[in-house]
Amino acid sequence: MQIGLIGLGRMGMNMGRRWLAGSHKVVAFNRTAKKTKELAKEGAVAAATMKELVRKLSRPRIVWLMLPAGAVVDQHVKTLAGLLSKGDLVIDGGNTYYKDDLRHALILKARGISFMDAGVSGGIWGLKLGFCTMTGGDPKIFRHIEPLLKTLAPRDGYLHCGPTGAGHFVKMVHNGIEYGMMQAYAEGFEILQASTYKTDPRAVAHLWNQGSVVRSWLLELAEAAFTKNPNLKGISGYVGDSGEGRWTVQQAVESGVAAPVTAMALFQRFVSRQKDPFSFRVLAALRNEFGGHATF
Repeated sequence: MQIGLIGLGRMGMNMGRRWLAGSHKVVAFNRTAKKTKELAKEGAVAAATMKELVRKLSRPRIVWLMLPAGAVVDQHVKTLAGLLSKGDLVIDGGNTYYKDDLRHALILKARGISFMDAGVSGGIWGLKLGFCTMTGGDPKIFRHIEPLLKTLAPRDGYLHCGPTGAGHFVKMVHNGIEYGMMQAYAEGFEILQASTYKTDPRAVAHLWNQGSVVRSWLLELAEAAFTKNPNLKGISGYVGDSGEGRWTVQQAVESGVAAPVTAMALFQRFVSRQKDPFSFRVLAALRNEFGGHATF
């Protein structure tokens, strides 16, 4: 198949490479031309502008966005609505909030352009292992683009999750679960480190992946991290978030679903970005006031 790919970041570039390796034709555009030229050397057709990308695609066109969620996606959807034609398709493969999908679909539908959302997981390992892909939208369109999804994902690694927004909704929940899993591993290894038993964290991570109930790909990544840097020296404790953990917690509140692990994991990331948090200073002051406990 032929596909227009906009956004050649850490995931977008490797997705383009998988499509090229699967004999699909990729027309690529990136804000910085260097990335576009890099993929062109590997077989893609380079486009210097979005208008040029649309011109180089055969109708009905398929354009896949791999862009940061929010205003950037909003702007690209509006621009494509003015460039594409009736019968064309836009797929948003970024980490967009599922409620924004509904708005984007309406904007494009007014021009006769179809829309699908695709939650993509795989990170920087996706090129080698494949990208797990969760899609939302018209089932007929899903079947039409299935060859692209099949090339992108590992075996059984893609799914039509439901109508518009369903793909990004499932990906949002996926990321919320990821937050909780990462927090549990982080706390466990800290308990090990703080004990009198000087266990090798790399060896423990490797051991737990040999049939234990906590084995996982995240634990394999922990082993790799400890192998490269046993004490994680030089790595800051600042932990960012892409927004999907926040949306998962918001959705839990809207749905009346208790999600204490996800919420706590999200809030711990906020704490990681503070130096000497004021709330902890309040705790120390209160202990001093009621019990005369020392402050440091």
